[in-house]
Amino acid sequence: MNTVGRGVREIRIRDAAGAFRVLYVAKFDDAVYVLHCFQKKTQKTSKADLNLAAQRYRDLLKELGQ
Repeated sequence: MNTVGRGVREIRIRDAAGAFRVLYVAKFDDAVYVLHCFQKKTQKTSKADLNLAAQRYRDLLKELGQ
C-alpha cells in the first residue's frame, strides 16, 4: 500500500460477514502499528479510508521523529 506510505501493508480477510481490511506498518523496531481497519462495502477502497490511513502514517512518523 505505497499509496498510503512506504512500508504500509494490507491484510485482507473475507468471511460470511463480508470483506475486511487491516492497514498496518511493521518497519519500525519497537512495534507493529495498525493504521486503519474497516469493512469493505465495494470493490474499490474508498478515498476516505486511504486518506485516514495516510494521515495516521504521517502522524506516526512525526511522533517517532522519522
